[in-house]
Amino acid sequence: MNFRRQKIEEVSVNLTPLIDVVFLLLIFFMVSTTFTRETQLKLELPQAASGQRVEDRSIQQLELTIAANGEMALNDRTLMRSDLETLTAALRRESGGDTLLPVIITADAQTPHQYVIIAMDAAGQLGFSKLRLTTSEIEADATQ
Repeated sequence: MNFRRQKIEEVSVNLTPLIDVVFLLLIFFMVSTTFTRETQLKLELPQAASGQRVEDRSIQQLELTIAANGEMALNDRTLMRSDLETLTAALRRESGGDTLLPVIITADAQTPHQYVIIAMDAAGQLGFSKLRLTTSEIEADATQ
């Protein structure tokens, strides 16, 4: 008997459809993702020779940052406007009505005094009594 050998066909996987699907998924995720741009205020703190260093940062607190141009951020969220109404609403929302939380005001050394007064006024109107102003320590070379 004469048996014929069967031709062995090469088995291969066509990767073209797989690449197409992966490419479409990549495009979908790129289009549907929102890219947020985080902004931070650049501050140069005023210096002070006296004051107390605060070590316990584990307690909940409200940190208000004021840039030299008057731009304000509460707990690292930039406020749309730097007026009393916007700041009062933001303080009320962030505190959840708890007026016992400390409010820490960090203002740039070049910030106009009016913006710091607006911040203190907004905190006072809502009943916050624990206000702190942050400064940096005077360097040793600057005192001599």
